Amino acid sequence: SERQMFQNFFQQIEAADSLGYGTAWLAESHLSCEVQKTGPRPVIPNFKGEIGLNTDVLLLASRIFSRTKNIHVGSAIRSILVNGGPIAHAEAVKSFLSIHGLDPKEKRKLHLGFAAGRFPFSVEPYGIVPRSSWEEAAWPIVKNRIFLEATEIFLRLIRGDVIASTDVTPQFVTADDFRERPADWKQLLSLAQDQRAECLLPGQTWRGRAAQHESIVLPPRWNFSRLGVIPREAPLDLLELLIGSHDPAAQILANRFMPCGVFNLSITPGSEIERTHERMSQAYFYSQQDTQAKGVQWNRSLMPRTVLIFLEAEKALTPDAQRNKAHCRAQHALHAYWSALEGTLDERRIANAVDNALVGNPSDVAAQIRERFHPDDRLMLWFDFFNHDSDAVVASMEAFQREVVPLL
Repeated sequence: SERQMFQNFFQQIEAADSLGYGTAWLAESHLSCEVQKTGPRPVIPNFKGEIGLNTDVLLLASRIFSRTKNIHVGSAIRSILVNGGPIAHAEAVKSFLSIHGLDPKEKRKLHLGFAAGRFPFSVEPYGIVPRSSWEEAAWPIVKNRIFLEATEIFLRLIRGDVIASTDVTPQFVTADDFRERPADWKQLLSLAQDQRAECLLPGQTWRGRAAQHESIVLPPRWNFSRLGVIPREAPLDLLELLIGSHDPAAQILANRFMPCGVFNLSITPGSEIERTHERMSQAYFYSQQDTQAKGVQWNRSLMPRTVLIFLEAEKALTPDAQRNKAHCRAQHALHAYWSALEGTLDERRIANAVDNALVGNPSDVAAQIRERFHPDDRLMLWFDFFNHDSDAVVASMEAFQREVVPLL
């Protein structure tokens, strides 16, 4: 039942706190997958039940902080396109921080991973749909630009800016987006012109922004007069931001406004992770500021590594038997997962991704961590993957701290 799952969740949170884990990362979901499956375009038709129950990390974080002593809370991830969009989310975050920070001794942080969200059905009711046939034809690109617009609004309002929609960086769909498909660009440009969309030649300006390439203007998704969100005095030192996108443009844009780490998926290839570290060493917000005064530069912990873990440490079993049991459990869970999500993830990403699940007995898992990860990496350990046996999850968390950590 949902009640039992919430009870399991808090049992695991309290165990994590007592065991010394640093941050509890909470996945977020919106709207019923079971109901969506009855419609004409089921997103995850093979998945049984709801993919998650957390619709508001801020609400859960308040409860977690009241029941724990040391652990931080993170969102993995929070969609800023649902429930009113980036303005509403900025105000909600600042309200949470203001209440959370009322105790002057409070040091526990909200690690806010934010993104557009994976499933279209979660954002469509909030107006994140094509507004014209030319937007529909270029929808994957348009969706990306919408997230860039939302990211800027969200971050500028959190940091305390007073802005109108006319102050937000204009977004375009450009010929450069179709470098490998020039014929598609010509068709899109013709369609946009037929629909009286505003098209610019290189060098022409729109709202003070010069087009670098032949471009179609993407009108603002959010139109608003000058506004600022409240509370104004929220303690931003209790907030750590991570952008849930591996789009370089999104990472760079976010760090123009506030320091933002990067949230990555477990299927992200190692080569992409290393390119991200290299890029962020230049793009991270504080690298553009007085780093000596701020004392913070990009480091690898600012991109936590999501890791599935299948650890077997039962004392009655031999090391080989532990290893075999862990591998059987991993195979069962991963097969069920990929079957349930078939068609929802880019197959090329899956094929090229490094399988970074940690599987085996304690010495196996420790060896895999040393082999696969940089010593400065921050691991986000996913113990409860496809497992509703809460006592078994807690036992794995205990075994990791007791038997794996000393080997690292």
